[in-house]
Amino acid sequence: MLEEKLKLIPHLPGSYQMKDKNGIIIYVGKAKDLYKRVNSYFKGTVTGKTRKMVSEIADFTYIVTNTETEAFIAEINLIKEYDPKYNILLKDDKSYPYIEYISKPYPKVKVSRYLNIKRRDKKLIFGPS
Repeated sequence: MLEEKLKLIPHLPGSYQMKDKNGIIIYVGKAKDLYKRVNSYFKGTVTGKTRKMVSEIADFTYIVTNTETEAFIAEINLIKEYDPKYNILLKDDKSYPYIEYISKPYPKVKVSRYLNIKRRDKKLIFGPS
């Protein structure tokens, strides 16, 4: 079943959700290329925590997004909603990631890992408080 489903994943950015035999989401991830990332769990060499997680995967779902930033936002929201056991912290030994909206000189959204932002910079920050 998984082999056929793996072939149908598009080469697009998005978020993927790994589920156990009870349908419970055990891991949420994001990818620039969903096909390559999700297939890497089943066709690549995995070790440690990832090997244990892969042994528990019975199914997966995914959400296609337009950009990597949208995939990141989807991942954050899904982790908060489902609290998967293999997403220990939304952190990579640096600091929590934040979504930063910058209005000048032109509007843009980016992922930031710092909070020393001056009010006059015209930036909005969204993330853990």
